[in-house]
Amino acid sequence: MDGALHCRRASVPEGPIDIAVLASGSGTNLQAMIDNPAVRPHISLVLSDRSGALALDRAGAAGIPSQVVAWSDHADRDSFSVAVADNVEASGAKGVILAGFMRVLAPSFLDRFPDRVLNIHPSLLPAFPGAHAVEQALAHGVKVTGVTVHFVDEQVDDGPIVAQIAVRVLADDTVESLHARIQVEEHVLYPAVAEAFIEGRLMVEGRDVVWR
Repeated sequence: MDGALHCRRASVPEGPIDIAVLASGSGTNLQAMIDNPAVRPHISLVLSDRSGALALDRAGAAGIPSQVVAWSDHADRDSFSVAVADNVEASGAKGVILAGFMRVLAPSFLDRFPDRVLNIHPSLLPAFPGAHAVEQALAHGVKVTGVTVHFVDEQVDDGPIVAQIAVRVLADDTVESLHARIQVEEHVLYPAVAEAFIEGRLMVEGRDVVWR
């Protein structure tokens, strides 16, 4: 794998650790992790902000505890983030995987899990951060886009990059067709990174991430 990994704090725990997976939607990346025998035993919780999220059904089918923390039940981002963090810690998880979680967590959440929150994004960051990366790639006429796994910091899609895979943009691509091909690569890359994360093999050093 060509991705570079980087470690900033001595607080990155030695593996193996358990993880919580946060998801708001269908949970296809969660399913890819459930299907990975090195990752599945270390998923201690699946948490969603939506009671109807298909990700919760996937967790139930795999026998993984799940929890809903509804955005509407909290006064602001800080109180929501505290509730999410409390549930993650209660599950015994030491790391967090964002898998289509559509809420931006407050800095206080990251303070409780320093260098222990991973996210996946459908572009080759730093290109096209934010919620409409696939649409922006097509609108800009790029010939190559891809997928990025990165550690989360206080800025959106800004943290140290762990690994990337390039995906060619075809002349007849639509948002749907391009996104589908990106997802194929996501389902390969994210479980591999999660496995290394669980095993304590990712070290953050400034903007660099080192695989060890």
